Amino acid sequence: MAVTNSQNLERKRKLLLVARRIHPKNENHFYNQFQPYPSTTKSRKEQKTIQDDKAKDFLTSGNHTSNWAVLVDTSRFWFNYRHVANVLSIYRSVKRLGIPDSQIILMIADDMACNPRNPHPAAVYNNANQQIDVYGDDVEVDYRGYEVTVENFIRVLTGRLPASTPRSKKLLTDAGSNVLIYLTGHGGDGFLKFQDSEEITNVDLADAIQQMWEKQRYNEMLFIVDTCQAASLYQKFYSPNVLAIGSSLVGEDSLSHHVDPAIGVYIIDRYTYYALEFLEHVTPTSNHTLGQFLKVCPKYLCLSTVGFRSDLFQRDPNRVFITDFFGSQKRIEMAADPIVLPPASNEKSSVCDLPLSPQPLIIDESQGDSGNSVHVANMDDIVMTSTNQELQHAAEVCYAENSSLKEEVNTLLLDKATLQDQVKKLEELNQTLADQKSESDQAERDRLAYLLSVVDGS
Repeated sequence: MAVTNSQNLERKRKLLLVARRIHPKNENHFYNQFQPYPSTTKSRKEQKTIQDDKAKDFLTSGNHTSNWAVLVDTSRFWFNYRHVANVLSIYRSVKRLGIPDSQIILMIADDMACNPRNPHPAAVYNNANQQIDVYGDDVEVDYRGYEVTVENFIRVLTGRLPASTPRSKKLLTDAGSNVLIYLTGHGGDGFLKFQDSEEITNVDLADAIQQMWEKQRYNEMLFIVDTCQAASLYQKFYSPNVLAIGSSLVGEDSLSHHVDPAIGVYIIDRYTYYALEFLEHVTPTSNHTLGQFLKVCPKYLCLSTVGFRSDLFQRDPNRVFITDFFGSQKRIEMAADPIVLPPASNEKSSVCDLPLSPQPLIIDESQGDSGNSVHVANMDDIVMTSTNQELQHAAEVCYAENSSLKEEVNTLLLDKATLQDQVKKLEELNQTLADQKSESDQAERDRLAYLLSVVDGS
C-alpha cells in the first residue's frame, strides 16, 4: 500500500509529539531530524562543480608550454669547490623533476671532478656524508672552464650566438617558456665576479632580461642568486613576470654550510643546502608552492637574510607550484565541452590496401638485325587498370609512394632480360656447334664418296 504525502507528514507530526514528551530539552534535536537539509548544504551538482574548479586550477596553474634552466657557476680554483657543488645540486634537482638536458644550459667555470686534489675522482659531493654524487655519470656541461664568461652568459640569454654555435649551447625559449636562472659565485654590491677576472653588474642583468622579454624569450622567470649581497643583483630589474630571490641582503655575506674533512674545503653554501633539502621532498606531482620555497632558509639557519622581489611577478607566489619552474609539467587545457569522436570507419586506411587488378607485364619481342631482342618496359609504362577512375588514381598514388617496389620490379625485369640474352647466346652457340658438326659431316661424306669413286675407277 502506497503512503501518501499527507500520511507521511502526519506520521512525522506524531513522532515529533512523542519526542517532545520524552526529551523536552532536546526538542530542536528531534525537530531537525524531520526538516529538509539546511540551505547551507551544497547539492551534489554544486559539489561536483567545486571539485571540477579545483581540478582545473591544479591542471592549469600556469600558462607556460615549456621549462628551461640556466645554471651558472662563476668561480674557479679548488677553494671554490662549494660553488660547483651548488650548481650541480640544482642541476640534479631539475633533472629529477623532469627538465631534460636538452633544455638545461649548464655553465661550470672549473672542473672539480677531475681536479688532481679531489680524493674522489670523477665525483662531486655536496654533503660530508657523501651520500649523493651530484656530478653523476650523465652530467652534460654545456660551457666549461674559460667558456664561462660574461659575454657568453649574456649571449645565451639574449640568443645572440654565432651561427656555428651547437644547438645544445643555445637557449631555445619562446613566449611560452618558464625560465629558471640560478647563479652562484663571489659577488658584491651590484656585481657578480666571473672567473675572478671580470664582473657582471645588476644593470647588465636587468638589460639582458629586458631584451629577453622584448624578444619574447620567456613567459615567467625565476631568478635565484647565491652570493654575498645577492639582493643587489636584482635591484635594477624592470621586466615583467620576474620573481627574484637572493641568499643575502645588501651589506650581508652569504656563508658556507660545512666542511668535508676528506676534501679539506667547504662543499656547499647554506642557502643552497636548505633549498636542496626542500627540493628533495618535491615530486613532479607535488603541491609545494613558491611561497613555501621563499621560506626554506630563515635567518637562524642561513645566518643571512634571504631576500626576494615579487612586485614584477603577476601571480601570487603562494598559488604558484614549485614545479612551474623546477619541473617540466605538460600543458593541459580543459575543454569546455566534451569532444565526441566520430565512429570508427571500416574503410581501408591506405590506398595501398585497395583491391587492384593489374594487367600482366608484357615483354615485347621484335625482330632486329641481330635477331630477337627483348624490350623491357619502364614502371612508368606499366598501366594499372581498375574497375573505376578512383581505383585507377589510388593505384597511381600507391605505386608513386612505393619507390622501393618500383626498383625491385625494375631489377626483376632487368634480370629477366639478362637471362633471355644469355639464353639467346646459348642458342647461338648451339647453332654454331650444329653448323660446325654439319660441315664436318659433309666433309666426311665427300671424302668417302671420293674414295668410292677411286675404287670403282680402278
